[in-house]
Amino acid sequence: MATTIYLIRHGETVDADSRRYKGHIDVPLSERGIDQIKRLADYMGQHSSISSHKVQNGSTLNNIEPLHNMEQSKIRAVYSSGLSRALKSAEIIAAPFGIKPIIRDELKERNFGAWEGMTFDDISKKWPEAFTAWAENPLEFSPLEGESTLEARDRAMKAFNEIISEHKDEDIAIVSHGGITRIILCELLGMPLENIFRIEQDFAALNIIELWDYPAVKLMNGRVE
Repeated sequence: MATTIYLIRHGETVDADSRRYKGHIDVPLSERGIDQIKRLADYMGQHSSISSHKVQNGSTLNNIEPLHNMEQSKIRAVYSSGLSRALKSAEIIAAPFGIKPIIRDELKERNFGAWEGMTFDDISKKWPEAFTAWAENPLEFSPLEGESTLEARDRAMKAFNEIISEHKDEDIAIVSHGGITRIILCELLGMPLENIFRIEQDFAALNIIELWDYPAVKLMNGRVE
């Protein structure tokens, strides 16, 4: 048997269109974000016909192995960052399975330091060289006064490894943030962390990972529509 992990990015947040680095700022889900996560929870709980939804990136739900319905569910736990946008998403995901999320603060988004709350455009104008260096190599360069990629990786992977060690051969969900889910996927795939921005993670993205003697990513950046 394998451990199956449903790695999920939280839904859309308020003011998402402004393209800001939110980091540790506690920004709530938007109404659209709540709806996105409800649709994902509906899919995971098999409340409606699989054929009535589509997963973005060209895959229909019929093209991947169906998840368990509520009666057959094997999801034993849902873990979440403590930030409200992730925790609210986790609560919605967990509800059909009759469980409550377990908060792990190590799953919080990266701390963006002086850049938190600023738009990409504002940062690129105020610190053009630093912002360009960060975009080109997020491993070597870090947000000003913020966490490095290695610091974010160390805390996130420590929590991830502790979680999976407690749930061998079980199904679990982990709800986190775009930066953290990218880091986890890079680590599991053996990708250099310099390439984290080559992995897209949309709001309410679902990634399905099976852990055998090695990790196998069955779905990446799936979105229920």
